[in-house]
Amino acid sequence: MSGYIKGKSRTQSTLFPEVLDDFISEENTVRVLDVFVDELDLDALDFQRAQPN
Repeated sequence: MSGYIKGKSRTQSTLFPEVLDDFISEENTVRVLDVFVDELDLDALDFQRAQPN
């Protein structure tokens, strides 16, 4: 039965919470980096998508 998709157990624990942001304090430096990267104009910096092999 190769087309069968098995669901996940409700009791299965996960490695991370639903949102990783829950573990990062409001004062953490990574929040500044996140805003900085979001503001970058990647097209102007000539970033291109990766070409599949």
